[in-house]
Amino acid sequence: MTDVHVVGGGLAGAEAAWQLAKAGVCVTLHEMRPGQATAAHHTADLAELVCSNSFRSDDATGNAVGLLHAEMRRADSLILKLADCHRVPAGSALAVDREGFASAVTAAIERDPRITLARGEVKGLPPKDWGSVIVATGPLTSASLAKAIQELTGEDALAFFDAIAPIVYRETIDFEKAWFQSRYDKGDGADYINCPLDRVVYQAFIEALLTADKTEFHDWEKTTPYFEGCLPIEVMAERGVETLRFGPLKPVGLTNPHHPEKPYAVVQLRQDNALGTLYNLVGFQTKLKHGEQTRLFRMIPGLETAEFARLGGLHRNTFLNARKHLDARLRLKRAPHLRFAGQITGVEGYVESAAIGLLAGRFAAADAKGASIAPPPLTTALGALLNHITEGAAADTFQPMNVNFGLFPPLNEKMGRKERKAAMCARALHDLDAWLAPSLAAAE
Repeated sequence: MTDVHVVGGGLAGAEAAWQLAKAGVCVTLHEMRPGQATAAHHTADLAELVCSNSFRSDDATGNAVGLLHAEMRRADSLILKLADCHRVPAGSALAVDREGFASAVTAAIERDPRITLARGEVKGLPPKDWGSVIVATGPLTSASLAKAIQELTGEDALAFFDAIAPIVYRETIDFEKAWFQSRYDKGDGADYINCPLDRVVYQAFIEALLTADKTEFHDWEKTTPYFEGCLPIEVMAERGVETLRFGPLKPVGLTNPHHPEKPYAVVQLRQDNALGTLYNLVGFQTKLKHGEQTRLFRMIPGLETAEFARLGGLHRNTFLNARKHLDARLRLKRAPHLRFAGQITGVEGYVESAAIGLLAGRFAAADAKGASIAPPPLTTALGALLNHITEGAAADTFQPMNVNFGLFPPLNEKMGRKERKAAMCARALHDLDAWLAPSLAAAE
C-alpha cells in the first residue's frame, strides 16, 4: 500500500522518499527516465548530477552551505550520507564521484522495502486517488506536467530564461557614497539604496559591460526565449550606450545627499528579504561569467567592496513562485494534498534542493501518521531556507536562491564577521538538535 507518492527521482525526490521510508511510511517514487529522456541527463540513475560534481563548501563553522551539510547529516540525509561515501579530493569543498554517487542513491532506494520505484512519466497532475503527493521534478520538469502545474497555479509561464539579478549583503555597501531614497520620495521615501555614477564612470561601465565574458548556452537552452520583462543588462546595453540611463539606471527623482551635482546615472538596490540584510541590483539580470560580474559591479560607487550573497545568472528553469503558492510546510495552497520540493520551489543548488526534499518528506510523513511537526527554527539553515521561499522573500521579485547567512535572523551581539558566522553556525546546530529531538525520540 502506498501512503505517499513522490514524482521525480532527482536529489530532492530521492531524499523525500528516503525520509518517508525512514519514518515508516510506504512511498512510490516515480521517475520518467529512461523511458522519457531529458535534454541534460545521460543515465537512468536517480540523483544524477548534471552540471557539476561539487556540493560546495563543507565548512560548518563559517559557511552557510557547509552548515546546511551539517544539519542534513544530523537529520540522517541519504544524499549527504552517500556524498560522504563517494567524496573526491576538493580541498574544503564536498565533491563526489558522480557515477558512484548516483549509482549508490539508486541502489539505496531500490533496496528499501518501503519504497517502490516506478519508472514512467507522470504526464499531468497526479490523480486524486493518489492522496498525498510530493512533486520534485526539478528545473527540467516535463512539458505536460509543467503545463498542468501552470494551469493549476495560474502562472503566466513556468519555463523561460530565468535571468537572475545579483544580491548584495547590505552591510558591505559603502554608505559614504550610497544613500536611501525612493524616486520622487514615493512609498516610504527610502525604499531603495542608490549608488551614483558620473558620466566618466557610467561610460567606462558600459564599455566594460559590452566586452565582458559571457556564459554560453547549452544546445537545449538555445530555443527557449528570454522573459522579456527580465532582459539581461548586457542585452539592454547592446541596444545603445544610453539605454540603461533611460531604463533601470535613470537618475530622475533622486537627490544625492553626499554631493550637490545631479548624478549622470543611478544604480538602485531593492530590499530582497524581510530581514533587510539582502538587497538586489534592480535591472541587473545577467549572463556574465561570475568573475566578470564581481569585477564590473565593484566599479559602481558604493559597491567597491561589496560582497555578494548571489551572483546573477541566466538559464532555462522551471520553478514555482513558492512565496505566493506554498505554505510553510510546502503544501500548495490551492490543493494542500500536493507538496513541492527541490529546485521547482525556487531554491538554487544541489544541496538546497535535497534539503527541501528532506523537509517535504518529513512534513508528508507526519501527515501520513496523523501527526504534525513545526517547521525548523529560523535560526537554522534548513529553517532559514524554507522561510525564505515560503514567507521571507518578496513575492513580486521572487527568484531562485542559494542558502546564505543573509537569510538568517541576525545576532544581537556585536562581533567581527568571522566570529559572527561561527556564532550563527553554533546557534543553528543547537537549535536544530532541539527541533530534531522529538522525532529522534519517536524513532527510538
